[in-house]
Amino acid sequence: MKVSIFGTGYVGLVTGSCLAHSGHHVTCVDVDEQKVKNLREGVIPIFEPGLENIVKQSVKEGRLHFTTDAKDAVDYAEMIFIAVGTPPDEDGAADLRYVLQVAESVGEHMQKYRLVVNKSTVPVGSADKVKAKIAETLQKRGADIPYDVASNPEFLKEGAAVNDFMKPDRIIVGTDSDRVRKLMRELYAPFNRNHDKLMFLDVRSSELTKYAANAMLATKISFMNELSRLADKLGADIELVRKGIGSDPRIGYSFIYPGCGYGGSCFPKDVKALVQTANGVGEPAQLLSAVEDVNEAQKFVLVDKIKKHFGENLQGKTFALWGLAFKPNTDDMREAPSRVVIENLWKLGAKVVAYDPEAMKETARIYGEIDELAFAGNEYDALENADALVVCTEWSAFRSPDWEKAASLLKNKVVFDGRNLYEPDLMAEKGYKHYAIGRPVYEV
Repeated sequence: MKVSIFGTGYVGLVTGSCLAHSGHHVTCVDVDEQKVKNLREGVIPIFEPGLENIVKQSVKEGRLHFTTDAKDAVDYAEMIFIAVGTPPDEDGAADLRYVLQVAESVGEHMQKYRLVVNKSTVPVGSADKVKAKIAETLQKRGADIPYDVASNPEFLKEGAAVNDFMKPDRIIVGTDSDRVRKLMRELYAPFNRNHDKLMFLDVRSSELTKYAANAMLATKISFMNELSRLADKLGADIELVRKGIGSDPRIGYSFIYPGCGYGGSCFPKDVKALVQTANGVGEPAQLLSAVEDVNEAQKFVLVDKIKKHFGENLQGKTFALWGLAFKPNTDDMREAPSRVVIENLWKLGAKVVAYDPEAMKETARIYGEIDELAFAGNEYDALENADALVVCTEWSAFRSPDWEKAASLLKNKVVFDGRNLYEPDLMAEKGYKHYAIGRPVYEV
């Protein structure tokens, strides 16, 4: 099948390259000429395991193309995906301006039937707005051309997006059209061989499902983070609590790991957008508002522990920081807890020496060159002459450090473990003061 995808960000690029890798012919459109030029040359703007290989292979084999020409893209394919950004407005609501710009382009250039598919994460009712924008644009042209608008939300985890697309848990499509169902079945046939993963919903239920999924996962995380603060006060060990409740199959172990807060492009944005949607229809989402509040507070937990140990004045102190990205296997710094930690350490007078396997370039882009932030060549270089180690991201390289080597580099054997990577009793045996999330602090 021929497919055009508007947007070469995280969702658009993964979707386009995976469809092309499975045999479809895909044109990806972006307004950024340099980005398109780079993609044609195999330069990928994001780090995602496996993505670079399938982009380069699909381009080489002639199934994946990149362009800035919207007309060519609309002419090229019967099926057009909208995968542009929906950044939050000041009040947290999703901004649909780029989605509606694509809808307008489709209406301006289409000459025959087109299926327009919302892949971007959009509020309930967005498909109706896209449909109306296309209709309005066609009316201005005096054209009467058939089209459909469907919802097909993505459920991709950063760091595992290619695998998630190739081996999906479910493929949700919102439509009331038999023609759309037939086209979507054909499109997703390569990913649907083992058993039928396609689920056809009405459009509004499909749109809400995406937000509901992310909001549920964010709720589990915030629930555990709130319990971790309670465990600190009660002298309980949240890791033991986690294992105790996770063994209940009604709860399970997924997404009940306490830490220093969630981040990224999805959970924070989607929870806020769903709260705004609820407010907009007079049904305030009290639980979801609390989920967001708990998460924002959790990002300060490590800073509070640092202040409790070293005091409020950190002038002259340097902190080694392991992990910048909001999660492992990505370079995404959006809403990353590390940013709250770094910026608050600066406010208290400290310097930071950071190491992350993938996100240092993006961090440098965000902050520029400043004296208070340096980057290390590896995790151990970051420790040299640092007053303490702060762990913000659970990269596998950080899971089993050489603590003897670390002790020879650090000024103080003090670790602030924002992802509960290390066992408190073992750290104490090695002579380290170890502060984790909701876990006991043993005397050294």
